Parts: sequence; structure tokens; C-alpha cells
Amino acid sequence: MTEQDLAGRRAIVTGGASGIGLACVREFASRGAHVVVADIGGDAAEAVAAEVGGQAWVVDLSDTAAQQGLSLDADILVNNAGIQTVAPIPEFDVERFRFMQRLMVESPFLLIRAVLPGMYERGWGRVINISSAHGLRASAFKVAYVTAKHALEGLSKVTALEGGPHGVTSNCINPAYVRTPLVEKQIADQAKVHGIPESDVVEKIMLTETAIKRLVEADEVASLAGWLASERAGMVTGASYTIDGGWTAR
Repeated sequence: MTEQDLAGRRAIVTGGASGIGLACVREFASRGAHVVVADIGGDAAEAVAAEVGGQAWVVDLSDTAAQQGLSLDADILVNNAGIQTVAPIPEFDVERFRFMQRLMVESPFLLIRAVLPGMYERGWGRVINISSAHGLRASAFKVAYVTAKHALEGLSKVTALEGGPHGVTSNCINPAYVRTPLVEKQIADQAKVHGIPESDVVEKIMLTETAIKRLVEADEVASLAGWLASERAGMVTGASYTIDGGWTAR
């Protein structure tokens, strides 16, 4: 039986209805936390919340104007929601770039801002930011994503410095390509921009920098998120934990 070490804790997971977010929801719920599944997909969020006995929060996190006055009650916040677009800089749509910064930088800032007062009051909190190997390294044709993930790294570190005296930790998880719908959806775009068949994308693009030649599984990321949320990780803050098969060892 899974240890119920998060019993009594309340967690918010953005993008919680699929991929890494869904794996994190299941991880926290299995350990006793009450989980809020924040996702733009209402039916999916409701289904996942019902599965784990949690709560659905149907929200468009790219609408940052609507988040400015938020006050949220949570012991654990996982900033996971994200999206990918693959295109050369001269062809990259300006509004798409701005949208991705709102979703993956501004919204995490506003959500952190909304949960910190309660965490400070209780003297305990965990902010877990799902970054990427692209938060530490760049790849061509991903200007908005790489920019956003690098910004998330800085946001996480400042949160760690400010939150530390209040019992709040903040860390990033930096996986390589994870077997999720987000990765599957970019295969066609990767093939087009690199001029290769779709069948070659995983081997020739996604796994080229890793020493271990496979995709990361979502539950591997969730297991690290679960540890970061635990009491055992109380002295871990301001860090960036890679799950990248050796990519950033280069």
C-alpha cells in the first residue's frame, strides 16, 4: 500500500487532465492528497477529478488578466500546463509567442503569487515547476518554448529564495521528451521543419542528444514530483532536477 504521507495536503496541478499533469494527479492522490485538477478541458478534468476523488477547476490559464486577483488555498502547486510550437524564428507567429509566454510564464507567476500567502501563513509549501531539458539547453525552431522554460527556471529560483524562510520550497523538474500527447502532436511539425519522414523524428531528433535512447515516461516525472512534495525534500529548493537520459550532461 502506498504511504499516505500527503494526507491532509491540498494540491493544485495545472494541465492535470493528461500527460505529466495526469501522472502527478494520480501520484499525489495515491498518497492521500486532495487534488485540484486544473485544465482547459472541462470533461477531461471532471473525469480525472472523479477518478481520484478530487476537484476539477476548468480554467484557461492563458487568460492571465483573469488570474490577477486570484487567491488560492494549496499546500502544493504544480505548474505543468504548456504547449509546443515548432517553427523558425522568421516564421514564428508573434501572437503565438505571446500566448505561450502568458501560459507558461505569466500564469505560473500569478498562481505562485496566489498560493504563497496561505503557504506562508501555515509555514509549509511546495512549488513544483515542470520545466524541461529546454529550460537548460536550447534547440532550434522552438524559440517560444525555450524562452518560456528558461524564464520558468528564474521564477522558480526567486520563489525558492523568498519562500525558504517561510517553509516553502520551489524546484524545477527538467525531463527530456516525455511520452505524452504534447510530444506526439509535434512529430509532424518536427518532420516538416527538419525535412525528414515522421517515422524518423523520435530517433533522429528527440533522442539524438540522450545517452539512454528512449522517451521518458510520465510516471517517472510524477515520482520525482511526489518526492519533492514530501517531508524528505524539505532542504531541497532552488534546484533543477533533470530526467533527461544524459542530455544535459553534454
